[in-house]
Amino acid sequence: MPISPNQGSTAGGTAVTITGVNLAGATSVKFGTKSATITSNTPTMVGVTSPSGTGVVDVTVTTAGGTSNPLSFYYIGPPFLSDLNADSGPTAGGNTVTLTGTGLSTATEVLFGANSATPTVVSDTTLTVTVPAGAAAGSVAVSVTTAGGVAGGLSYVYVDAPTVTQLTPTSGPSTGGTSVTITGTGFNTTQSVTFDGVPAPFAVLSSTTLVAVTPAGSPGAVDVTVTTTGGGATASGGYTYVNSPLV
Repeated sequence: MPISPNQGSTAGGTAVTITGVNLAGATSVKFGTKSATITSNTPTMVGVTSPSGTGVVDVTVTTAGGTSNPLSFYYIGPPFLSDLNADSGPTAGGNTVTLTGTGLSTATEVLFGANSATPTVVSDTTLTVTVPAGAAAGSVAVSVTTAGGVAGGLSYVYVDAPTVTQLTPTSGPSTGGTSVTITGTGFNTTQSVTFDGVPAPFAVLSSTTLVAVTPAGSPGAVDVTVTTTGGGATASGGYTYVNSPLV
């Protein structure tokens, strides 16, 4: 006589289905010594809502014909979330983050705001999950659902991808050392600025302005890329290295 699910919250309230034969007219379903609320009943099925409890208990069904053989039901304590290894990322989602806490081994869902993701259970204390796309930039609550209940208390910030609209100046010596002002949007969380893939020192002045100092480069037009928590933006051929004059 299978029972599904065979585990649930210590607080009770889990919808449980018990299947077997000769179950019509069930008068009682016991989880250990506690009675469950019967919600549906056919000759081959009894639907119940589990009472509160702890540990492993025997589940039995009683009808006019007697009491069934016992089945095991496992009570699971509520989960707890302690940390999210990355608290921000692109609004488009797709990045993987790690959640840590306790009681996570039965996790089935992680919510980022209203957006659902299915986690990978690493251990009872660790989950990894691919962040779903967000509806808009901004902070959302993060929660995890397990057989033992729901845990929250953490937040995650969706960040829009940056844009690059202008570089001033647009050229300089191939020896580098030129201060270049870059304007655009979404620069608050800038992680790197590169000229032809080479990292450049930079300073963020505002969400729309940053200043970078060009590294040395080969003569010619090169791509300039600004990478933030929200993603990357590239000015293709946006800066031109020129050779210094010789006399």
